[in-house]
This record gives sequence, C-alpha cells and structure tokens, in this order.
Amino acid sequence: MAKVKEAVLAEIIPIIKSRGDELVDSEYVKEKGQNYLRIYVDRDDGIDMDEIAGLSELISTKLDELSPDPFPDPYILEVSSPGIEQPIKTNNDWQKALNNYIHIALYQKIDNQKEYEGILKSYTNDEIKLEIKIKTRRKQLTIPRKLVANVRFAIEF
Repeated sequence: MAKVKEAVLAEIIPIIKSRGDELVDSEYVKEKGQNYLRIYVDRDDGIDMDEIAGLSELISTKLDELSPDPFPDPYILEVSSPGIEQPIKTNNDWQKALNNYIHIALYQKIDNQKEYEGILKSYTNDEIKLEIKIKTRRKQLTIPRKLVANVRFAIEF
C-alpha cells in the first residue's frame, strides 16, 4: 500500500501546490473490506467546502488518467480539511502550534497523567515545553519528546 500512496502523491502534490493548498496528511488504508485514499489539505487562511470539492475533482480526474493504474483494487477518494484539531506532524505544523493550545498524549505518565492540554511555549527535538493550567494556576511542564505518542491542536474551553 505504501508504494501506491507514494506513486499517487507524486502525481497529486503538484496539483495541490498549484492552488496554494498544503498537503497536511494522506493515507491509503483498507477498512471493512474497502480501500480508501484520504487526502487532507489546508491553507494558511483556511479552506472551505467549495475549494475542497474543486480540488477533489482535479485529483479524481488526474487519478483516472494515470496509466498504468497504480491502484490494485477499487478505492474511495476522500479529500478533506484536517479540521481544527488536526494532528501536529510536520515542522510547519509545529511552527503553527507555537503559542497555541494543543493536546498531547503520552506513552507513559508524567505526574500521574498520560494526557495534557495547554499552550505550546517551545519545542526542540528532545523536549516540549507546555504551559498547563492547574485549577487557577499556570505551570510550565517539560515533556521529553520520546514520551509523546501523539500531538494535535485542541480547542480551549
């Protein structure tokens, strides 16, 4: 499945970039017997449904024209925005997340917790500094990167 995804991305990334969009993530997976090609795109100023529909049409047309067909089986194409709580994966994502509210899930507990939400204050390859709120106090928490299972943007309530 990885080879299919690589071949497809090589063809569609130029289309995505030509519109000023950013490829946020992609996956080619089999779920309940059905193959899905999911493409997540965004723009700095946000992307709306009409823009996604237009991009989906361009990608679909391009994929239909590919010869030989890189897909061994039928698939469903899904093009969408990653949403407000999108995962933080790339350097660009980390830059956008700086001084914003995020959610971090850990492989093992720190101070008896495996999940934290707070404002990303800084990050390096080795650690993440998060400002968390405990009741009415704000506290700086340093999290080793090797303990991080996943990170995403979050909505503060």
